[in-house]
Amino acid sequence: MKKILLLSDTHSHIDDRILHYVQEADEVWHAGDIGDLKVTDAIEAITPLRAVYGNIDNDKARASFPLHQRFVCEGVSVWITHIGGYPPKYNIATRDEIRTNPPKLFICGHSHILKVIPDPKNELLHMNPGAAGKHGFHKVRTMLRFTVEKGKIDNLEVIELGKK
Repeated sequence: MKKILLLSDTHSHIDDRILHYVQEADEVWHAGDIGDLKVTDAIEAITPLRAVYGNIDNDKARASFPLHQRFVCEGVSVWITHIGGYPPKYNIATRDEIRTNPPKLFICGHSHILKVIPDPKNELLHMNPGAAGKHGFHKVRTMLRFTVEKGKIDNLEVIELGKK
């Protein structure tokens, strides 16, 4: 079993509240718009990190992280990208791949809107953790945490980090 912390849209912000939850995770997954790499450096100093770059990320972030991450964790196929849409409104860059080779878990950031949506047509679960940073229109900073074990996603929790 792995305990996963999922965050996105930090926009260069990292604080003790976020790091508290990082310490409790077996892995952290970051769905883009990292901002300053001090964010990912702080996370990687504590636990393993999987991340993608987002639309605000500079050349350093783009050299450090891919646009898409596809992998298998504890029997769950995962696809993380920053801008991917959500069921049934996937964007053009992800729609065809989801139809032909869907992951079990499809993760995006970008919108700053926390969403967890099952997609029965493509037999996947979509997650967007909202935004953990202080930049953007969101009112409350959020992350998600969950466990992955034997092909199942369980114990999903919303973490509210407070107002910006």
